[in-house]
Amino acid sequence: MEMASVTVRGCALCTVTLLNFGFVFISGADFIRFLSFRAIYHNITGDTILCQDSIPWSEALRDSSVLKSLGVDVTLLALFTLQHSLLAWPPVKQACQSILGSLNRTTYCFTTALTLQILMHSWQPVTGAPCLWSVRQAPWSVWFPLLCFTVHFFCWAIICTILMMFDYPELLGIKQVYYQCLGLGDPLSYKSSQAQRFLSHFRHPVCLELGVVLWLLPALSLDRLLLALTLSVYLALAHPLDKQDLAFVCDHLSRKVQLFTEPYWVKGPTPSLDSNHKDK
Repeated sequence: MEMASVTVRGCALCTVTLLNFGFVFISGADFIRFLSFRAIYHNITGDTILCQDSIPWSEALRDSSVLKSLGVDVTLLALFTLQHSLLAWPPVKQACQSILGSLNRTTYCFTTALTLQILMHSWQPVTGAPCLWSVRQAPWSVWFPLLCFTVHFFCWAIICTILMMFDYPELLGIKQVYYQCLGLGDPLSYKSSQAQRFLSHFRHPVCLELGVVLWLLPALSLDRLLLALTLSVYLALAHPLDKQDLAFVCDHLSRKVQLFTEPYWVKGPTPSLDSNHKDK
């Protein structure tokens, strides 16, 4: 009876985690569309007016519709940063860990994806103000958006590759539930001290690429400036890396590159983030 109860609980945990993974994956795809596709596509087709360059800034900043849209956007960004910071605050994180156990990281990812969905679907474009810049002169009105699309594509490809390298199952909470079902405890305890130190500082190793995606656009509207500036400042303040972290990243990436480039028959055991793993 007890064994059946443990099996049912394990199946329930796995189901919740896999459903959460699907929701996070869909939210990530929507986030790519929100940051990259929408702005670049509208600039190429001209279907949507992103800004009004004929309106002076002094008049635009007194427009009630502009101020209302900015107020909604500021509220949405405050909601996202509050959720992302509050649940990562050590006292709150420890309290959630004691209550949720192995589902703590899953819950964090779910609430992050949920607040992102709210932000993306409730975002108010500011179309009644001038753009800070807008490339509209031929032939750059066509070529520059295509250049932006290409750079964005490579940035997102790099981001996905880095996430794959830095143990994305643990990042999304899948590994925690898997280890719990096997009775292995917290997967972070199996990582090296350098890895634990790095992950405590830097859970999102995609700052540079995301910064390029935020700022490299054919046209920068007022609401996009607010979004890019807020997320850039948040990323800069939330990740206090030092030389030890940089040395660990360089060493880890070199090992991963070596793992993927060496022929299979000459590969030996390759150290990973889980270098302190013990047989049980």
